[in-house]
Amino acid sequence: MKTNHVPKFKIILSLFALLGGLQLGFADQHPNVILIMADDVGQECFTAYGAEDYNTPNLDQMAKQGVVFEHCYSQSLCTPSRVKLMTGKYMFRNYTHFGYLRPDQKTLGHLMQAAGYKTSIAGKWQLNGLYNDLPGSDDPTRPNLFGFDDYHLWQLTKGKSEGERYWDTLIESNGKVFTQAQLKGKYGPDLHRDFILNFMEKHKETPFFVYYPMVLVHDPFLPTPDSKNRACKNQKQNFVDMVSYTDKIVGQIIAKTESLGIAENTLIIFTADNGTHTSLTSRWKGQNIKGGKGSMKNSGNHVPLYVYWKGVSPTTARNTDLIEFSDFYATLADLTQQTLRPKDLIDGVSFLPQIKGLSNPHKRDFIIQHYTPFWGNDKNSGRSVRDQTYKLYQDGRFYHVPNDLEEKHALTKGSAGERAESKRTIFQQQLDRLPKFPDELGQQAKTRPIYPDWNPND
Repeated sequence: MKTNHVPKFKIILSLFALLGGLQLGFADQHPNVILIMADDVGQECFTAYGAEDYNTPNLDQMAKQGVVFEHCYSQSLCTPSRVKLMTGKYMFRNYTHFGYLRPDQKTLGHLMQAAGYKTSIAGKWQLNGLYNDLPGSDDPTRPNLFGFDDYHLWQLTKGKSEGERYWDTLIESNGKVFTQAQLKGKYGPDLHRDFILNFMEKHKETPFFVYYPMVLVHDPFLPTPDSKNRACKNQKQNFVDMVSYTDKIVGQIIAKTESLGIAENTLIIFTADNGTHTSLTSRWKGQNIKGGKGSMKNSGNHVPLYVYWKGVSPTTARNTDLIEFSDFYATLADLTQQTLRPKDLIDGVSFLPQIKGLSNPHKRDFIIQHYTPFWGNDKNSGRSVRDQTYKLYQDGRFYHVPNDLEEKHALTKGSAGERAESKRTIFQQQLDRLPKFPDELGQQAKTRPIYPDWNPND
């Protein structure tokens, strides 16, 4: 029979751990977290991953000082990626509309508040349901509802027609609306950056969480304040400048942690929400890569992931483990020592051990990619299971991805060897266990089923 008896030496060790935490200011238990996510940019646009058209010195330095993850996978489009990252759940649990986060969802903001953090979000919101005029689309307090103490956002309750994301933008910040007229001549990314830097300074003595979903580098492709030609109409050149400006802002945020004396107690994460816009082509490792935004192909959701924690993360590390967007929630729960219960139904796996340079006995053997195309209607590409090498779609197409990035040459059954066929079998078993795919797709779909209680072990 089980008892609740705890050995005395364990109590003593626990007391020493508590006292040590108090003495160190809970540095290990409560590091600051800055999660930065660029908009619409794949791995092929960053020099640490082999990009040839771009210059990203600050992210290069981040790579030298931290960990570069080779196999991070987002969703194929912005809202699905944001909802998954913020909630830690597969899309069939909670995604119903483009541009919408259901108000009953628990987010990273709530998670970090529960651990005693001050929380802030700045940049792109686009989660109130504006595109479908859903209930609450005009509610400026939604960021607070989702666990953020402070916010500074583009497209909260106002659409694009009332202010674009870059020049002469419109921003809503903690209940105030700053119009295009008030922000004339201002550059949106600079305003979001300044808000974040001020938040960091204000809360440098307490644990803080910054979630920064950048407005960069989404179209329209316009010159930045650093562009040599502020009237340039060349989309690719402007996009190159925008990637450089993204890198510059990341560098400024890292520099701020140094100037505030909090670098050793701050975990910084940089990623992107999906692949690059389809109108852009980039040189990568000696070949041309066409942007894959909106596609389930590798170019649509294979995104960068840099992680830096000064004095904790290993330096110049390259990690080849599988990471996907539901894993961020589990990782921050692990970081803040919060136990996720089975009833929480979180689909992610913590990659905190890899951040610290340790092996992870729970690392993924494969990832499930589910995308319900309510923004589009390609049912056959809605689901796949993959690892670093092989990928199986729900309609049976099977690819060796590193040798077929455009997925043009499906492997016929029995042609790829014993190891590949073993993978195919395992992946098919996972696909067979997923809940039913929606019958109606596209923006006009009337029925949008979700399966919040799906159990992967059934």
